[in-house]
Amino acid sequence: MAWLPELVCRSRLGIAPASKWYGLAVFSWAASMLSGCTVGPDYVAPKTTMPASYTEQVNVARGSGSTAATAATAATAATANDAWWKNFGDPVLDKLEDQALQSAPDLAVAEARVREARALRGVAGAALYPQVDAGAAYDRTHGSANVPIGVPPGGLGPGIDGNLWQAGFDASWEIDVFGGTRRTIEAANASYQAAVEERRDVVLTLLAEISRNYIELRGAQRRLVVAQDNLAIQQDALTLTRSQFDAGLASRLDVLRAQAQVSDTQSAIPDLETDRRAAIYRIGALVGRPPEDLLAELNAPQAIPSPVNDVPVGLPSDLLKRRPDIRAAERRLAAANARIGIAQADLYPHFSLTGVAGLESLDASTFLSAPSRYLSIGPSITWLVFDAGKVRFTIQAERARTDAAASSYQRSVLNALRDVETALVSYGQSRIRRVQLAAEVAADRDAVTVATRLYSQGLADFLAVLDAERSLYAADDKLAQTDRDTDLALVTLYKSLGGGWQAYDASTLFSGQAP
Repeated sequence: MAWLPELVCRSRLGIAPASKWYGLAVFSWAASMLSGCTVGPDYVAPKTTMPASYTEQVNVARGSGSTAATAATAATAATANDAWWKNFGDPVLDKLEDQALQSAPDLAVAEARVREARALRGVAGAALYPQVDAGAAYDRTHGSANVPIGVPPGGLGPGIDGNLWQAGFDASWEIDVFGGTRRTIEAANASYQAAVEERRDVVLTLLAEISRNYIELRGAQRRLVVAQDNLAIQQDALTLTRSQFDAGLASRLDVLRAQAQVSDTQSAIPDLETDRRAAIYRIGALVGRPPEDLLAELNAPQAIPSPVNDVPVGLPSDLLKRRPDIRAAERRLAAANARIGIAQADLYPHFSLTGVAGLESLDASTFLSAPSRYLSIGPSITWLVFDAGKVRFTIQAERARTDAAASSYQRSVLNALRDVETALVSYGQSRIRRVQLAAEVAADRDAVTVATRLYSQGLADFLAVLDAERSLYAADDKLAQTDRDTDLALVTLYKSLGGGWQAYDASTLFSGQAP
């Protein structure tokens, strides 16, 4: 086939070859003219219609109870702070987040996958360039008396010895005429960018999980303090009841009821202690430190952190840029689209240039001389004639995978909108519930004081004291849980908005752009 371009030009143009390289030159020129052709569909980013605002945004404003907070929450031009956890104003949490981004095992796994994808992109790009192999050999042959002369390898003649010295280069270059290699590079580059976005999603999830477990830790500590405070109140009531009983002013039933109340509260403390320690151990695993290392650092009770400012949720369209899972799904769609072209390229011929050059001699003394040189170079064409429809079926499969990737992208967008709306209503309603519970706790605390005073004066029975104490403990515990749940809802809201990874995006090491 190497003579085909030359023959075509001679017959159509009437031009004789000027040299022995004419056919090769025409072949290379024709291949270069065709190399602008790239089969397969060009990628077009999906267009997604997003709502103008969030339906549940009003719940956050209602829960804030202030005009300023309402304005801040409704600020559609703003977006969640990149270092959103700093809004809790807790230096211990800030330190844990920083440590996790330095040593978390999950992040190390994601970074290794980015390096792998970047290396595979380099492998795909190498196919655009020639491949050159170098080699050298020496053969010593002794002629056989039982083999005709000229039959390799022993056909030198009876008893004749021979030497063969060889050294040279083999080169091959498949010219990307129909763009199969370029589509391979396009797919590899999109896969690399998807790996970068997946790493960012790991960062986002890691930051949120540490915040969640830290808040659960402080929530367990707060509930433990509430239980201990109420236990002290109940033990005082038990002491008072025993005094009244000793003085003949109370029945034994009152003492037993007081004792049962104390025992009931005491029984809740081991579970709260378990929750506290388990949260510390989970934080240690996320940060990448032995769990027991954090016991001394986190064991001391601290208040549940509360946000300093309201979160500006921004526009729903911001999710397309801020959510790494959406960005990764879009890149996976681009990679799938490029693979259609890779499959379609096999329907067309493949053009290659191959060449061999080196030195060959039977005598070591003449091995490096000019007459020992040899050279062979020429083009080749291969074209799959029959494969029982394998290539076309492969194209259909790649188109189906691309359709699935497009649906996955749309699902990611819908899931993101669902996450934000759910987090907004949860956060807003938790804040409303918190205001109501705070008022209930204040009333129950006054009720315990009044009931205890009336009982000590003989103006009320002990059942009123027990009811007041139970109500206070239940309300105080629910308030602690609501403070915890409100913060957890806020963390979920920040995560659903896609905030956090920007502050620690290692763009210099893991850029999503092609070099």
